[in-house]
Amino acid sequence: MTNSEVFNKVRDIIADQLDQEPESVQLTTNFKQDLAADSLDIFEIINEIEDQFDVQIDTDEPIETVNDLVEFITAKA
Repeated sequence: MTNSEVFNKVRDIIADQLDQEPESVQLTTNFKQDLAADSLDIFEIINEIEDQFDVQIDTDEPIETVNDLVEFITAKA
């Protein structure tokens, strides 16, 4: 799966979980600063990502932006 394909799927998951327009989610988007996601929101996103991509994401992973998440998934998948 390419970075672009991963990004598109991740963007849709984030937009759905946070009730945002998919266009508002970019690679540079920061979960807390740009999307005002709290820890519960991030937990729900991570759970959905783990289910969709069959990866395990530790809570201590330094994932702050959408790009961080896409790169993590691409490396693990």
